[in-house]
Amino acid sequence: VIDCAFDVDRQVAELQRLATEPVDAVISIPIGSARAADAHRAIAAAGKKLLLLDNAPTGMLPGKDYVSVISTDNFGLGQIGAELLAGHVAPGGTVGVLAYGVDFFATHEREIAFRKWMATHRPDLSLVRGKFADVTQAKAATAGLLQGNPDLAGLFAVWDVPAAGAIAAIRDAGRTIPITTVDLGNDVAADLAAGGLIKGIAAQLPYDQGVAVGIATILGLLDRQPPPWIALPGLGVTASNVVEAYQVVWRAPAPAALLKARKPRKTMP
Repeated sequence: VIDCAFDVDRQVAELQRLATEPVDAVISIPIGSARAADAHRAIAAAGKKLLLLDNAPTGMLPGKDYVSVISTDNFGLGQIGAELLAGHVAPGGTVGVLAYGVDFFATHEREIAFRKWMATHRPDLSLVRGKFADVTQAKAATAGLLQGNPDLAGLFAVWDVPAAGAIAAIRDAGRTIPITTVDLGNDVAADLAAGGLIKGIAAQLPYDQGVAVGIATILGLLDRQPPPWIALPGLGVTASNVVEAYQVVWRAPAPAALLKARKPRKTMP
């Protein structure tokens, strides 16, 4: 397993190295679509099977350059994030989008879908954008949004790690602003369960995606062509179902911190 830390140059170098290594298949999450295309093509050119997660680099073709793309429905995730946030923002409010300022298909799809859903279902809202190139910049990007938009009434972060930075910035500013995000990480799950700033999460199903990748890889190694694009649905998560959703998403018991954070459910007298 190689972690390229969202560094395009490192990914290109690692793919070029793997093209010369004695491996039969490579599974990759392409970063910087156009820049990484040739390095990904080198895998197939070396006679190895290439499986892609989330997106295919520009110009690459299924069956020729790669076996299949296996992805969560990122457009659907953005729609879920918008729908979960909409009910927490008053009419005429301003909503921020904390976007990833890198050429990355998955997060771009989420942002596009979020904007389209709001334009259709909440045209009364104004959208403003802050962006970060590295997750360590997410807190500062949120602080900039708060400073430039004192009336900010909601925020969508394109995944959970920058959402944590957004939470810190909002709390430092002494504000209470509802947030929705993507991915059911431990920190945002606990915040959601505790009734914090996180009001909803559009969760991917990484375990199920891994199973789909495994099956597609085996089919490719057997020279059997799976579907060129396999998309898995997202899951809407709120405080009322976060514990159950965690167990569905991760196929593991909910951690003690999440159970402790959960507010007790009201019982009828």
